[in-house]
Amino acid sequence: MKLTRALFSDIRKLIISARTTVARGVDLVQVHMSFEIGRRIVEHEQKGKDRAAYGKEVIMALAGRLTGEFGRGFSASNLAYMRTFYLLYQDRAAIFQSATGKLGSAKKFQLATGKSAAAQPLCPLDSSDHDQLRPFTLSWTHYVFLLGIKNPEERSFYEIEATAQDWTVRELKRQFDSSLYERLALSRDKKGIRKLAQQGQIVADVHDLLKEPLVLEFLGLDEQARFSESDLEAAVINQIERFLLELGKGFLFEARQRRFTFDGEHYFVDLVFYNRLLRCYVLIDLKLGKLTHEDLGQMQMYVNYYDRKVKTKDENWTVGIILCKQKNSAMVRITLPKDANIHAREYRLYLPSKEELQRKLIEWAGELPV
Repeated sequence: MKLTRALFSDIRKLIISARTTVARGVDLVQVHMSFEIGRRIVEHEQKGKDRAAYGKEVIMALAGRLTGEFGRGFSASNLAYMRTFYLLYQDRAAIFQSATGKLGSAKKFQLATGKSAAAQPLCPLDSSDHDQLRPFTLSWTHYVFLLGIKNPEERSFYEIEATAQDWTVRELKRQFDSSLYERLALSRDKKGIRKLAQQGQIVADVHDLLKEPLVLEFLGLDEQARFSESDLEAAVINQIERFLLELGKGFLFEARQRRFTFDGEHYFVDLVFYNRLLRCYVLIDLKLGKLTHEDLGQMQMYVNYYDRKVKTKDENWTVGIILCKQKNSAMVRITLPKDANIHAREYRLYLPSKEELQRKLIEWAGELPV
C-alpha cells in the first residue's frame, strides 16, 4: 500500500491551518500540530500488513512531499518524532475529545469552536477561554528532548518542572544531565517518588528542598586543582544564577560573608539565602574537606543567632546547610539533636553518572515499604 492522496491532503490542510495561526501561542500550535500528524501517521500505518516496513515507507514518502512544499521541519526524522510523540502521549487525546467533540475524526480536525480546520485556522492557544483544553505546556523542542527519556515517571517529572520553572531547553537538558529526578527521589519514600512524577517538586518543608549531591559543574573548577574555600565561594557568586537554579525552588540570594558580632568577636556566614516558599532564612557554609563536628557546631551557632536576632515572629525557623566534599552521616546523627534544622549535603564538581544514580534509586526503592 503506497502513500494515499487522502493522507497527504489531510496532513497538508493541517499544516496550512497551523501556519495561519497568530504568532502568539505558535509553540503550542506546533506541538498540537505535531501530535495530530503523529496520530494520523499511526492510524494510517495500522492499515498496512507489515506495519514496521509500511510505517517507514509512509514516513519517507510524506517527508519528500511535505518538505517539497513546506520546507524544513518535515524531514523523515522529524515525522518519526511526531509519530513517537503521539504514541507516548496518546492518552491526552481524550482531553481534546472531551473539549472539542470529535477531534481526530478521519476527515476533520475539530477545533475548540466545533468548526473544521478547512473552515478556519487553528484557535489561538493563548486565549484564557481555552486554558483547560491544553494538554501540552512546552515547546516542540522541549518535547523532542523529553521523547528521549525512557522512564515515563521521570519524563512526567521533567515536563512538570520545565513548565513550572520556565526552563529553557538548555536548562532542561542540564537538569536532566545532572540527574535531578534521581537526586530528589533518593531523599523520598515510595509515596514521595510517585508524587514527583504526578506533581513535580512540591516544597512544603525543608526536606522537600534537599537533594544529594548538589552538582556544581558550572563553576568550572577542576576536581584535582588546588583552590581554597574563598575560591569556591567566589566561583559560586560569579555563577549565582545557576547556583540558585541548582539549589531549587524559591531561593533568593541575600548576602555573602554576612557578619554578626557578639561578645566582641566577629563571625561570618559564607552565604545567606531566603526561601520565599518556606518563608525562612537558609544559611550555607562551604567546606572543601571532610565534614567535622566543629563544622556542625559552628552552623548551629549561626542558626541560633538568626533565629534569635534576625528572623521575625511571622517567619519560620532558620535552616542551616553545610556543603562539603565528604560527609559522615553517622557523625552527623550523633552530633545533632533529632529536631535540629541543620543538614549536611555533599557536592560534586562534575556531573554524576546517571546510570549509577539510577541503580541506587532502584535499590533504594526496593528497600522501601510499599
